[in-house]
Amino acid sequence: MSEAQKCYSEIPYLRLGTGEPLVLIHGLGEVKEGWSNQFELSDQYDLIIPDLRGHGEYTSPGEISISNFAFDVISLLKELKIESAHICGLSMGGMVAQEIYRQAPQMCRSLLLVSTFHYAPKRLGKLFLKYRNSRAQNQTPDELRETAAKVCLYSWSKENFEKFYQYYQPNSKYYFKSMEACLKVNNLTLLSQIKVPTLIIGGQYDSVIPVWVQLLMHKQIPHSEFVIFRNTGHIAKLEAKDAFNTVLRNFLNKHKRAG
Repeated sequence: MSEAQKCYSEIPYLRLGTGEPLVLIHGLGEVKEGWSNQFELSDQYDLIIPDLRGHGEYTSPGEISISNFAFDVISLLKELKIESAHICGLSMGGMVAQEIYRQAPQMCRSLLLVSTFHYAPKRLGKLFLKYRNSRAQNQTPDELRETAAKVCLYSWSKENFEKFYQYYQPNSKYYFKSMEACLKVNNLTLLSQIKVPTLIIGGQYDSVIPVWVQLLMHKQIPHSEFVIFRNTGHIAKLEAKDAFNTVLRNFLNKHKRAG
């Protein structure tokens, strides 16, 4: 398996494999390499894995917003001369995937929305930001990372912690701006308009975005499929790698274009 890393329009990304294009969009504080457990999908798919603004190697991002995250991914696909792709996003990446559909529905062959949400009440968002900021001021970066790991993971094994730390690399300059962008999301009217095949994934013990939120999304997106991973937290792609990859592969293979 060959792995190429390039940068178009200042957007760092990984590209590997052949087949129909599959975009993998990371979550808040993560980097593109956090999808390493899914690299094996490159045996069937052309994987395109970008760093979002303010994450990983994308260190000169300009304005942070879900809209701009989506614009960057769309721009990258256009520069790569990819007319449409399967779009998969985890958590914040799932919000970006929804926004890509809003901006360019014709570029989405399917949506795979993992442990994400579609709406954040404004008052709740403000309270949450205030709480997180106060916590951050009283913790060292190492303590913040450990807290994030314990919140995101269901199984607190040494192996899971090590994998989490490897790919969770929040940029202190842009982390809270990105979190604030997530808390402005309002796709209440968008979901019912989604016409492409959609897979929604939740984790049974997700304490970041509870699985009932994904159930609500499933009920609002016509003909969507819904899978709950048992004994996982917010990051099923790490905690249930093999089962997660099988679910993605089965869904994608079912919705491959004829010919």
